[in-house]
Amino acid sequence: MPVSTDVITKAIAAHGQWKQRLRDACATGKSDFRPEVVKTDNACDLGKWIYSEAKVQMPGHPGVEEVRRLHAEFHQEAAKVLSLALLGKRAEAEAAMAMGSPYSKVSTALVNALKKLQAA
Repeated sequence: MPVSTDVITKAIAAHGQWKQRLRDACATGKSDFRPEVVKTDNACDLGKWIYSEAKVQMPGHPGVEEVRRLHAEFHQEAAKVLSLALLGKRAEAEAAMAMGSPYSKVSTALVNALKKLQAA
């Protein structure tokens, strides 16, 4: 069964929004989100899809499993960045988002995995 292109397109857009939210939190030390909520990977639309429709429609699909793993890791790294930002550790938070950081690497890998899944 083909992957819902709409789900993937929205997930990539939402991912971009999160990058901006984290940059804003780094700059201001404030956010409407809490790290303990951000670190959960099953509350956003992509997480809900991964753990429901995708699990039923494509059980054991390696592309879905890769997205699930990277998505969970992204949420963990985003929560770390947000925690630093909210503690007023701007330089550390920005460094945690910089090119080559675990956040940056998993962020790129997740978008690439989503695009690969979308093309499948």
